[in-house]
Amino acid sequence: MKILVSADMEGATGVTWPADVLPGTPQWERCRSLFTSDVNAAVLGFLDGGADRVLINEAHSTMRNLLLERLDERAEMITGRHKSLSMVEGVQHGDVDGVAFVGYHTGAGSQGVLAHTYLENSITGVWLDGVRASEGLLNARVVAEFGSPVVLVTGDDLTCADAAGYAPDAVTVAVKDHVSRYAAVCRTPARTAADIRAAAKEAAGLAVRRDPVQRGPHTVEVEFDAEHLAMGATVVPGVERCGERRVAYTSATMYEGIRTFKAVTTVVRAAVEEQYG
Repeated sequence: MKILVSADMEGATGVTWPADVLPGTPQWERCRSLFTSDVNAAVLGFLDGGADRVLINEAHSTMRNLLLERLDERAEMITGRHKSLSMVEGVQHGDVDGVAFVGYHTGAGSQGVLAHTYLENSITGVWLDGVRASEGLLNARVVAEFGSPVVLVTGDDLTCADAAGYAPDAVTVAVKDHVSRYAAVCRTPARTAADIRAAAKEAAGLAVRRDPVQRGPHTVEVEFDAEHLAMGATVVPGVERCGERRVAYTSATMYEGIRTFKAVTTVVRAAVEEQYG
């Protein structure tokens, strides 16, 4: 049994505001340990449940946040940026039996602690085939094309509710309860580590490869907080304006769709001006 852990940071234990996840800040340095604790708990739980291999893919910001030296020695980790499938790198080889989304969060325009989709700001909403989409939904559709089910999701309570829509069979763990975008009722790391480990052990029983799901073509719409960002996004081939601040594109598969989405967000990030956005 091989498990892929896609590890994001905004949904980690104790994380509630931007400085907690901004590389280089003192708060980020502190929260790296909390993030690592969540991920390691998932690793231990999957190994308890019979996994032979657990591969972690760092999915937050620089993708160099987890403390490798604190992970169980049986785990392996992909660290660093510029990967073909970004947040779910590793699933495309066709040998992953189950996927875990650890430290995930809700999407742009939704309630949730540090809610966003790829960009911390600028994007006010993303829709996949007409449904408002979080990173969880987008990534779940990608891994389904490779026959790998999402079996575990951790984050705040609203992230767990969101997961019920795209991975209804997955085991979920709320490590904190949403109060506002920058506040939460948090459990202690000792408690969340125990909860995540127990949940991952249970989730290992769901890690069974399935027939690849091909639902395409897929239409993705992205809405921005400024008109010029929509204009800038259209430099990506196939992306067209569908509103004053909105663009859309259609892809034959979610593999292509998520790669186009990454191109759009990369272009848009570069188009943001410091003061006016």
